[in-house]
Amino acid sequence: MPTALLADSRALQLEAEEPLPREITLYQPFEVEQILLPDNANCLAVQAFLKMCNINFKIELKHNAEYMSPTGRVPFIKCGERVIAEFDNIVSFMGNKGKSLSDHLSPASKADMTAYMSLVNNVFANAELYICWVHEATFNKVTKVRHGWEYPWPLNHFLNWQKRKQVIKRLNVFGWYNKTIKEVHNDVENCCVALSVRLEGNDYFSGEKTPNELDALVFGHIFTIITTPLLDNDLANIIKKYPLLWHLCKRIETSIFSLEAIGVK
Repeated sequence: MPTALLADSRALQLEAEEPLPREITLYQPFEVEQILLPDNANCLAVQAFLKMCNINFKIELKHNAEYMSPTGRVPFIKCGERVIAEFDNIVSFMGNKGKSLSDHLSPASKADMTAYMSLVNNVFANAELYICWVHEATFNKVTKVRHGWEYPWPLNHFLNWQKRKQVIKRLNVFGWYNKTIKEVHNDVENCCVALSVRLEGNDYFSGEKTPNELDALVFGHIFTIITTPLLDNDLANIIKKYPLLWHLCKRIETSIFSLEAIGVK
């Protein structure tokens, strides 16, 4: 085995042998004043995953969480000396620590789960970014105000321009920037159909009585879309047409979150 591969393998082994600290800190933007739809979805998905794994963590709200993150995206966690950002990376890190919701699945089932997670990331995540940063009315009346909330003019103007440029570049790569709003809605609806068919007859996507990483990811996005006030409720109304998905969210919310913790009565 080449020296570099041996070194990487040894590093992974040492990382796995290090025990998790008693408490992990999850960093995210302020929820009331600042956080945007896509960031809120990602933060809630990570919270759900950590709770499903019975991992103790505390939440730290930081106005500059995005700029503290090693990838420029939220949420991120501080675990001892390690800082890990974004859902997939956090799931992978915890898997190396023996904290996984899907280790017992067959290779075929894992591949199926990964495929649906990619679908969710491609459709819901890009749709949320599109609504916040491309849709002009939402960008001007919601996104600019919230994203630049903490910063004085002209810094807030520059940061909004910089972030919008980054998001448009990402959406261009994935073929989403030039979509019409109707095409965005159609893609979200098609994704809801695929997820509903996959879930039908089961409490969770795993087909078991306990959720896995896909359930956490879907919960983060769908619950956030349904409960986030926007200029219109088009995305929420699309999702509400698929009761299996909404019932999945309520099932996860009542089983791993307290009602008060996420503002639902």
